[in-house]
Amino acid sequence: MKTATGIILGVIAVVAIAIGIYMVDVDQTEEASLPDVDVSVEGGNLPKFDAEVGSVSITEETATVKVPDVDVTMEEAEISVPGLKVTPPEDAADEVAAESN
Repeated sequence: MKTATGIILGVIAVVAIAIGIYMVDVDQTEEASLPDVDVSVEGGNLPKFDAEVGSVSITEETATVKVPDVDVTMEEAEISVPGLKVTPPEDAADEVAAESN
């Protein structure tokens, strides 16, 4: 039982990391430069980045599942279950569409 739980947790971790990488699109918009140093510091520039991130929303859906009743017979009942809607940044969706063609 412990091995199955470990495998399931490992798969969940890998999926979470993959979604995290897929959900962030960072583009560098300006190069960095070091300041000219004399007796006083002049100029210098830190890099600037534009980051577009996707959104994750939790939904509620109705699903039919088997649940035990008091005398331990299985009956079907409709319950509300959470859902997951993932919207990646537009640039990432374009890249995925281009890769699949």
